[in-house]
Amino acid sequence: MNVKGRRARRWTRSVLWSCVLVAFSLFSYYPFQAQSATRKIKTRIEPEYPELARKNNITGTTRMELLVGPDGRVKDVKVLGGNPVLVQAAVAAVKKWKYEPASEESTVVVKIDFGS
Repeated sequence: MNVKGRRARRWTRSVLWSCVLVAFSLFSYYPFQAQSATRKIKTRIEPEYPELARKNNITGTTRMELLVGPDGRVKDVKVLGGNPVLVQAAVAAVKKWKYEPASEESTVVVKIDFGS
């Protein structure tokens, strides 16, 4: 095979892989956006600022992924990031949250800021 043929095959292969990667990223991103945009919160309990965090001047943001059941109750909480002292208070609060009912389970990513 000549050099031109190899370059053409390499270019074709790279274009195909690029298309596959773009399609996969759109497929994995779009359903998440559609699910989280449709659930509205009805009852939101604010987390208590932990005494340990207050004493040590700990501030920051926590991120969590909530699994919300069809009845609107939070069924599961997956921590995505944050200081462990703050995460504990945030998880306790979001477990009490209530969303509007829907026909099926959905996931919602929430961010809670703990400022001074």
